[in-house]
Amino acid sequence: MSDGAVSRGLEASGEKCYSFAFMDSGFKAIASGTVTSPQGFRAGAVSCGIKASKKLDLAILCSDERCVAAGVFTTNAIKGAPVILSQKHLQDRRAQAIVVNSGCANACTGDMGVADADEMATLAAEKLSISPEDVLVASTGVTGVALPMDRVRVGIREISITEDEGHDLARAMMTTDTFAKETAVSVEAEPGGFTVGGVAKGSGMIHPNMATMLCFLTTDAAVDPRFLQSALQQAVDSSFNMVTIDGDTSPSDMVALLANGLARNKTISDGNGGVFQKALHEVCLHLAKCIARDGEGATKLLEVAVEGALTVTEARLAARTVAGSSLVKAAMHGNDPNWGRIVAALGRSGAKVTETRLDVYLNNVCVMRQGCPVPFDNQKVGASLASEEVFLKLNLNLGGGKATAWGCDLSEEYVTINSAYTT
Repeated sequence: MSDGAVSRGLEASGEKCYSFAFMDSGFKAIASGTVTSPQGFRAGAVSCGIKASKKLDLAILCSDERCVAAGVFTTNAIKGAPVILSQKHLQDRRAQAIVVNSGCANACTGDMGVADADEMATLAAEKLSISPEDVLVASTGVTGVALPMDRVRVGIREISITEDEGHDLARAMMTTDTFAKETAVSVEAEPGGFTVGGVAKGSGMIHPNMATMLCFLTTDAAVDPRFLQSALQQAVDSSFNMVTIDGDTSPSDMVALLANGLARNKTISDGNGGVFQKALHEVCLHLAKCIARDGEGATKLLEVAVEGALTVTEARLAARTVAGSSLVKAAMHGNDPNWGRIVAALGRSGAKVTETRLDVYLNNVCVMRQGCPVPFDNQKVGASLASEEVFLKLNLNLGGGKATAWGCDLSEEYVTINSAYTT
């Protein structure tokens, strides 16, 4: 594609679709729900030539009204220019739009990268007739490469923004992802209901405290700014921060939440925020599990539940360590019920462990009880590990702390993808 050329339209999907159900009757998953499902949110996407594949690579998400906003960003000491700019723009806890590109992370690009991120915000603001300070910027892709701003400028001008293009935005964010990650839920609440929607991307370089992932969340609920930030941090801590693919974190990750208040509900705050917190958690959890399923080269989702830890913090530490162990991940890929690797990872996690109290389960089959091996059918358990979802449970029997982490198996394809990412 020549510089400045722009193409639009849906990519061939052929994609996996994962749905979820709520135990709470007041929640309802929206069929084909996405980030534009809440009232007053619109999106659009184009292919402007950042990606050589000519797939969608540039998008805008916006609200009809200025929003209360919150964000959680990478903990990596190296931060991409879009992260730095978006953190600055969120200082007043307000935003109205997000402009995002894939194919180039605009990280480690010096002053030029900062200027490019600022220009993206300015161009999007001019298109939407809003303030540049109300535009967040997100970029994902290769680090250390400058954005082709000549193409980005044309792309932003040409994006057509409608209520129907949330699905295109989800695709425009993708890098090595194999399917778009999006969902929405409607909530029946007094005195009025509201909707929460979201999209995410992420497949590799994923580890607790986020990673090379982006997530944009929207709601038409009216929410107090301080509570919104607190609610987002809690949801991230129990979802995205409990996903690990490969132990690496990137300079680019970002979760942003926009609340435009168009549902006209009573303002949600600490005193009445329980239902909103639960809805936000469920949306984030669904997206986080989609990321774990889609780990680079993954063939199965790995879920690790830890019970009986001294504290929730220790339970999270233990679950993440086991889910992130390369030896555990490799064993799960080979359907090998080698539970000794699980115990070894737990022991080095930093969580308090007493061997004589430890119980371990592989797909609900007890293989260790009170620190002693339990005889089991090796062939039968190995066959159960060949499923698309593998469940590991560890009961430390020391306290009331519990947590769940999600990851995936480690395959030859992961090495193939990451040995030729830029070549």
